[in-house]
Amino acid sequence: MSSTGSESREGRGEGVSSDGRALSSGGWSPSEREIRRRSFRRRAALRYGLIAAGSSALVLGTLLIVLVTSPGFTTLSDTFFNWVYGAQVLPKVLLGFMTNVTLTVIAASCVAIFGLAIALLRTSRSPALTPFRFLATVYVDLFRGIPMILVILLVGFGIPALRIPGLTNNVLILGTLAVIITYTAYVAEVLRSGILTVHPSQRAGARSLGLSHFQSLRHVVLPQALKRVTPPLLNDLIALIKDTGLVSILGVTDAVRAAQIASSRSFNYTPYVVAAIVFLLVTIPLTRFTDRAIRRSIERQNAQGLA
Repeated sequence: MSSTGSESREGRGEGVSSDGRALSSGGWSPSEREIRRRSFRRRAALRYGLIAAGSSALVLGTLLIVLVTSPGFTTLSDTFFNWVYGAQVLPKVLLGFMTNVTLTVIAASCVAIFGLAIALLRTSRSPALTPFRFLATVYVDLFRGIPMILVILLVGFGIPALRIPGLTNNVLILGTLAVIITYTAYVAEVLRSGILTVHPSQRAGARSLGLSHFQSLRHVVLPQALKRVTPPLLNDLIALIKDTGLVSILGVTDAVRAAQIASSRSFNYTPYVVAAIVFLLVTIPLTRFTDRAIRRSIERQNAQGLA
C-alpha cells in the first residue's frame, strides 16, 4: 500500500492490520485485498461448479444414451423394471425383509457381546489365559479367511447331519448362527485394534488412582476404544444387513428368497430389483451416517492434534 493511502487512512482515524484489514473507529471493513480474495473465491467456486456439472452431464448423459440405444434395452426394461409387477410383489418382499431385520438385530447383539469378549481375551496378559488366547487367535484367523457363504453351508447342512439329540434343524437359527460366527471374528479384530490404540499410560494412570483392572477397562480403556472404532463398527453393521440375505441359500424366506420365488413363477427379475431397492433404503442412510461419523472423528482428532 502506498504512503499516500496510509496517510489518508490515518487522517480519517483508520489503520491497517497485519493481514491487510482496514480498521476504523466505526468498525471493521474488508480491505481491497480481502475484497479481491473474496471475488476470486466466488469466481473459482463458480468455475469449479460449472466444470463439475458439465463433466457429470457428459459422463452420465453418454452412459444413458448408450443404455437407451442398446439393442436389448426394451427386453431389459420389461424383464428387470416392470414396476407394475414390482408393486405386486413388494408386500411379499417387505414381509421377507422383516426376517432380515430380525436376523440383523439378533446377530448384531450377539456379535457385540462375543466380539468384545474375544477382543478382551486376546488383549489380556494373564498367563493363565494363554491357551484361550491361542484358541481365540485360531478362531479369528479361521473365520476371517473363510467366505461366509461357505460357513452358512457348513453350519446349515453340517449340524443337522450330526443327528445329535437336542440340536435344532431350524434353518433360520442355523443361518443366524453362521452369521454370528463369521461376524464375531471381524468385530473382535476391530475392537481389539481400538483397545490397542489406547496408550498404556491411560491404563497406568487409572491403576495409580486406585482403580482395579476391571474398573480401568470399563471406565478408561473401553470408552476411548469404542469411540475410536465406531465408524468401522458401523461399516460392519451395514455389511451385516446385506449379508443376512445369504441365509436364503438354506431356504429361509427373507427378502432375497421372496424375490427368488416370485421371479421363478413369472420368469421376470423385477422382484430382485425391488429387493435391492428395499436394502438400499436402509443401507444408504446408514452409509451417510457412517461418513458423517468418520468426518467428525477426523475433525476431532485434528483439533486435538492427533492426526
